[in-house]
Amino acid sequence: MRTLFFTALMFYTRLPVPKGIDHSEDLLNRSTLFFPLIGWIVGGIGLGVYWLGTYVFPPELAVLFSMIATIWATGAFHEDGFADMCDGFGGGWSKQQILTIMKDSRLGTYGAVGLGLLLAVKFFALLKLFTIQELGWPVALVFLAGHTLSRWVATTIIAAMPYAREDEQSKAKPIAKGGISGWPLAIATLFGLLPLLLLALAGFWAYFAFLIPLWLVRWRLMAFFRKWLGGYTGDCLGATQQLTEVIVYLAYVSITHISLMAL
Repeated sequence: MRTLFFTALMFYTRLPVPKGIDHSEDLLNRSTLFFPLIGWIVGGIGLGVYWLGTYVFPPELAVLFSMIATIWATGAFHEDGFADMCDGFGGGWSKQQILTIMKDSRLGTYGAVGLGLLLAVKFFALLKLFTIQELGWPVALVFLAGHTLSRWVATTIIAAMPYAREDEQSKAKPIAKGGISGWPLAIATLFGLLPLLLLALAGFWAYFAFLIPLWLVRWRLMAFFRKWLGGYTGDCLGATQQLTEVIVYLAYVSITHISLMAL
C-alpha cells in the first residue's frame, strides 16, 4: 500500500516521493484508489497557503495564492485536461478528430477561453466561500471536499466506462487501462466522502446535498463522453475533476447566499 500511495503521489502531483518508487503500468492502475486521498493533500496545501496569506494579504490575494499553490502541486495536470477537452470537443467533429486535437500539446482558442472562465469562476466562488463566513473547520472541510469529491467522481467514471483510446500514446493510459472496482473503489469512496462524513458527524447533514449536483454533472459528462468517444480519456478525467470541484464551491455559495437572502 505504501508503494501504491507514493506511485499515486508521483503521478498526480509534483511533490517529492522516496527514491525507488516505480511507475509501472500495474502500479499506476492499482494506485487509482488513492486518487481522492491526493485531494486531501492538494487541498491541504491550498488551505494552508490561504490561511497564511490572510495574515499578510487581503482575501483576494490569499485566494489567488491558494489557487496557484494547488496548481503548482499538481503541475496543472487537471487544468491541462480541461483545456484539452475544450479544444477537442470544441474543434472536433468525429471521435478521431477529437482524440487527435486533445493529444496536441498546443493550446487552442476553446481551451484558452474555457480554462480562463473556469479559473475565474473558481476564484470568485472560493472568495465567497472563505469570506461569507470566517475560516473555521466547517468551511475548511467544504474546501477539502471540493478536492476529494471531484477526484472521487472522476474515479467512479474509471469504474463505469471503458477507456476510449485505442493507441498507446496517452499519458493516462496506464491508470485507466485496468479500471477500478471492489474494495479499491470502496477505499477511494471513503477518502472522497470523508469530509462530508465529518461534517455530518458534527450535525451538518445538509452538505450531503452536494452529491445531487455532482451526480447530475457526472451523468451528463458520461453521456457526452459515451456519445462522442465511446468512453473516456485522461483529459476527460481532468475536466471532470475541475468541473466537479467548482460545482462543490458553487453549491456551498448558493446554499449560503439563499439562506442569507431569506433572513
